[in-house]
Amino acid sequence: MQPGEAAGEPGTGGITSDDALREGELVIVGRIPTASNATLVCDATPSTGGSVRCVYKPIRGEVPLWDFPDGTLAGREVASYLISEALGWHTIPTTVMRDGPLGPGMVQRWIDTPDPDSGDLPAARIDLVDLCPPGTVPDNYRPILRALDPLGEQVVLVHADDPRLLRMAVLDVILNNADRKGGHVLEGLDGNVYGVDHGICLHTDDKLRTVLWGWAGDQIPGHLIADIATLAEALESDDSQLRAALAPYITNDEIDALTLRAIILAESGRLPLPPPHRPIPWPPF
Repeated sequence: MQPGEAAGEPGTGGITSDDALREGELVIVGRIPTASNATLVCDATPSTGGSVRCVYKPIRGEVPLWDFPDGTLAGREVASYLISEALGWHTIPTTVMRDGPLGPGMVQRWIDTPDPDSGDLPAARIDLVDLCPPGTVPDNYRPILRALDPLGEQVVLVHADDPRLLRMAVLDVILNNADRKGGHVLEGLDGNVYGVDHGICLHTDDKLRTVLWGWAGDQIPGHLIADIATLAEALESDDSQLRAALAPYITNDEIDALTLRAIILAESGRLPLPPPHRPIPWPPF
């Protein structure tokens, strides 16, 4: 992304950055080696010039999962983005399905985050999701569990008591996210908090695994409940455009399960309580 250019705003040549993601030539500039599936960093370069940095996950690079046999991980990422946009929350970066150098795949806008070595962040600041020694949990953070680090020292997994993160926790319940790790939470330079890596979401069975359990059982703010109710209505409509948009990426049963989760959440008004073992992805980052 060009410095100062936000998603959807006009970029070089008069096209938007979203248009560049959809139509620009994908030029591979690197690979993220820690990802379990092929994950490439690219520049989407339209014919008019300029470029938009993005992440490209080709379907051919996916490792099959026995418990997610339908569709593709890339498709689930696109479906998750469409749901976030239907809610009006913009919690997931612009995500599209398109062709690329290694065939069809998911392309997602790159999120620039503060550089901890640049002096942009306070020296004592911890991340939105982090580990800290027992007894040092900041007042505005919620402890999730105690664990041992690789050196055998006690640490506490914590996350910020932040409304931007709360909105993500609610979205994860709607998406039935099976893999919300701390490393999938990005605080953008634009002040928004984004979630990435939604390839194992939207299953019909309850698979919620997340590091964001700090609000378990809490009341959901009214403005988020209103958005969820609107989502449920859109999914229940006989001529639902949202259901039609999701249909290429997830099954009808998965769309029905999504609808039911939205209805239950809107009616209960509370985040769910976890089972006794509090399912958390491991490692949590």
